[in-house]
Order: sequence, then C-alpha cells, then structure tokens
Amino acid sequence: MSTSVLVFIALNAILAYSFYAVLVAGQLSLGQAGFAAIGGFTAARLTPAPADIGDLPALLIAIAIGMVVGAIAAVLLGLPTMHLRGVFLAIATLGFAEAVRILLINSEWTGGANGMSVPKVVTPTIAWVCLAIVAYWFWRQGPSSYGRALAAIREDELAARSMGVDVGRHRLSAFVSAGAVAGLYGVLWAYFVRLLAPEDFDFARAIDGLVTAVVGGSTAWIGPILGGGFLTLVPEVQRAIGLEAGWIRPFIASALLLVVILFLPGGLGSLIPRRGVRVGADVGTGDDFAGRPHPPAGEPVVQVSGGNKDYGGVHAVRDVDLTVHSGEVVGLIGPNGAGKTTLVNMISGVIAPSSGRFEVLGTNPGRTKVHKIAQAGVSRTFQHSKLFPRLSALENVLVGAHTISRPTFLRRLLWLPSARRDETAAINHAARCLDRVGLSEQARTHASALSYGDQRRLEIARALASDPSLLILDEPAAGMNHVEADALSDLIAGLAAQGLTILLIEHNVGMVMKTCDRIVVLNFGEVIATGSPQEIADNPVVIEAYLGGDEAESQGSAVGKVGSDD
Repeated sequence: MSTSVLVFIALNAILAYSFYAVLVAGQLSLGQAGFAAIGGFTAARLTPAPADIGDLPALLIAIAIGMVVGAIAAVLLGLPTMHLRGVFLAIATLGFAEAVRILLINSEWTGGANGMSVPKVVTPTIAWVCLAIVAYWFWRQGPSSYGRALAAIREDELAARSMGVDVGRHRLSAFVSAGAVAGLYGVLWAYFVRLLAPEDFDFARAIDGLVTAVVGGSTAWIGPILGGGFLTLVPEVQRAIGLEAGWIRPFIASALLLVVILFLPGGLGSLIPRRGVRVGADVGTGDDFAGRPHPPAGEPVVQVSGGNKDYGGVHAVRDVDLTVHSGEVVGLIGPNGAGKTTLVNMISGVIAPSSGRFEVLGTNPGRTKVHKIAQAGVSRTFQHSKLFPRLSALENVLVGAHTISRPTFLRRLLWLPSARRDETAAINHAARCLDRVGLSEQARTHASALSYGDQRRLEIARALASDPSLLILDEPAAGMNHVEADALSDLIAGLAAQGLTILLIEHNVGMVMKTCDRIVVLNFGEVIATGSPQEIADNPVVIEAYLGGDEAESQGSAVGKVGSDD
C-alpha cells in the first residue's frame, strides 16, 4: 500500500468525522466542505512557509489557524440555521459551501480558479496521528453526559428538551466541532496535495464525506475510520485486479455502497459489538448522588389562573384555575378531547398558553424554555411513549438524570478520577431508578425491544431520574392489560406514599380514585368539578360527562367502576 493511500484513508476519515460530529445529534449538514475550504486557504495564506516535508512547527500553526477559522465559520452559520431541521438544514448549509467555493474562485487572495501552491508537509505519520486524536475525542465523547445528550437529541428532540437538555446549545456545539474538524481536514489536504484549488471543496467532496460517515456508521465512533478505509481502498483494489475502465470502477463502488446501506443500515460499525453502559454489582443507597432541594410540603408547586389555549376557533382549554401543592397527588380526568394533555403541555412548557397566568416552580411556562422548566424540577411522561429507541434502558434513564448529574466529557479526555467517580454515581442512580420500576434485569436492553408495559415503566424511571419536584404522568396505563395496569397502580401509589408531588392524567378512573388526594375533572376544556375522590365519584355533573344524561340517571355513582373497567 502506497504512502499516498495511507494519507488519503486518514484524510477521508477525518472529513467523515466532521459529518459524524453532527449526525450523532441528528443534524444533516453539508457545509463541511465550506468550513474545510475556509480553514485550508486561510491557514495556507497566513502560515509561514514550512522549511521541508515534515516541518511540524509550521504545520501545527496552520492546523491551529484552520481549526479556529473553521469553528468560527460554523458558529456564524450555525446561529441563524439552528432552527432548521433535516433537508432544510442540508440545503442551507450546502448553499453556504457553494457560496464559499464561488467566493474563493473569484478571489485574488486565494489565487482564483487556479488555486495556490502549498508546500507538501503532511506525511502518513502526521495524518494518522491527527486522525487518532480526532477519533479519541469522539470515543471519549460518546459515554459522557454530553454524548448521551446528543444521542437523545438525535432520537427524540422533544423528549430530550423535557429531560432538561438544552437542545440549541448542544446542536450548536456539535456544529462547532464539525467546523473545527473540517478545518483540520482542509489544512491537512492543503499541505499534502501541493496545489490547493477551490474545486477541491465542491459538492462532490461534501457528498463523499457524508457517504463515508454513513457507510462507516453514524452512531459508532469508529465508523468514520471504517468508512474511510473501505471507500478509499475500493478503487485501489479495482486497480490492482485490472478493472481500469472508467464506468466499471464507479459501478462497483456504487454497488458495494448499496449493499452496505441495504444490509447494514447501521454502517460497518454495526458489525462491531457495542459495549453499553455497565452497572456495578453494588449500586448503593443513593448517598453518592446528590439530588435537588424540594419545596416544603404544602407550598404551591403549580399555579394556573385563567389558563386558555385556542387553536383558531377551537378552545382546547378554557379559563382553567389549578393549584397543586408540594406533596400532593392530583388526578386530572375527563372524557377524550377534554383538554387534559393540552393543559399539562402548557404546564410543562411544551406549548405556549394563549392567555392566563402560569407559574411552575418559579418559572413561567410559555415564556420559559422547556429545558429550563425541566431544570427547575418538572419531569414528565408523554401520552404516546417518547423513549430513545436505540439507547439501552439504562442509557435512557441516564439522560433523565442529565439535569442533576455533573458534566464529565472534558474530564474524561484527561482521564481524571473525578470523572470516573461522577459517572459511577450517575450510573448507580440510574440503576436504582430502574429497580424502583422493576426493570433492573432489562438495563442493557434497547428501549425499542421492550414490551409496551415495560416501555411505559421505563419512561417513568427516566422521569424519576431527575429527582423531580413535580412528576407529570400522562396516561401511563394507556394500552396496558389489567396485570400491567395493576402493577403500575401500585408503583404510582408507592411514589405518592414517598411524598412525591404528582399530577396524573389517566382514563382508568379506578386507579385515579385509589391513588390521588384530589381530582380535577375537565370537559370540553373547562373544569367541571374538583374535590376528593369520593366527592368526584358522587358528583352528578361528572357522571353525566362520562356516561351521558340518560344512562347517568340509571348508573348513579358508577364512575369509579366504569373507570376501573377501562
């Protein structure tokens, strides 16, 4: 294998890492070619000419310049485009890359379309050392709280926000990492090919980097290396066996790419067994993991006054007044379409109210971002389960502990003992949360592989991991059989007995009657009754709302029975 092939494998892998940096956060960006071009040309112009090949001091200066310039360009592009998703982000970033290329072609400072001559400095050793450093960065990033937050954003952005993850900041930081790595690639490319031209960073180069990352595996840190080696060596193998015809080489390469995508959707990295987070033999009692301070019993946790939510002419919630005190378990019931989920979505900040005053643990939903409300102590489940399917049960719960666990990524890079201690404490805490819901044996199982009932319990474990001051459960027993529902009822009752403040939405009225201190009934977006379970069971207005007028007269106070049979 020639030295040039070794260098190109390393360079292609580094370019792929610039795409991997954003793919792990669920972003599809094609601006990396532009970052590489800006970094490469700026470094080549500003760096003193190296004395000879292997002149490390000059190359280090160039690398520093290229990475800083690439990161700055990523910030400038990322700030206005971070609200874009999917193909819209791809189009916007591709437009940036093409604009950079055209600007370089028409700039005398860069030599225009002819490019500029750059001394050859990069050797295979230098290229692979740079690749090793980049790979090390992403290897240590993955199991950290920062890496898990990026994975959570990729899997379900709304759920990540509700777990206290600042999605905007994390997405921008991933974008900056991509810009810095792309800048590194641009510098190494410039100091290896001798003649640096704007056409080196065209649309085809961006697609090459993306394909390399996807083929290698966009969720495995070693994927870009595998993809870089695979796609760089394919043409060399073709050449070695004499397949030099122009159409044969791209045909075979495309066919191999298609095979990988069809039969290995996780990329080549999926062939390597993934080592998940492991739980120690002794998870302790919780003394090693500090929680958050909670409001004293009886203090208002939720205060809603005149809450309204309108969708055009539809009034989903009308003039709702609601107060939940610390240590209280409040049930929120009503027929389908009564506005229950809309109300808790406003309380947790997921949607903004049309009018009214909302105050939750010192925050103002509607004006406060979702992750800030979660950081204040609000945790929730969703009406339709929102787990992170490709993460294990334990990793899902670790994301839930994001707001109360200490960041470890930078300390992991330096192998500091404190990072190991904090990670162990977080893992033990997550394991205890799994044990509370009876899922200890499923800790390493992917969330997507769990049964429906176990998925609902896992969502509760993830919500509990943040040590919430307010736990919102949105129809946790929906779709469960009687055995699963009974087990879940016992779990909720146990949490309530421990003094946890709970706001429970549930159609199983029997569970609500047995568990809650107070019940609020909604119908057509309005509060029609509030009181103790017995008062609600005997309330004729509630009975009519559930059963209809004629049947209500004959059923009397059968709400509890009907609810328990749902």
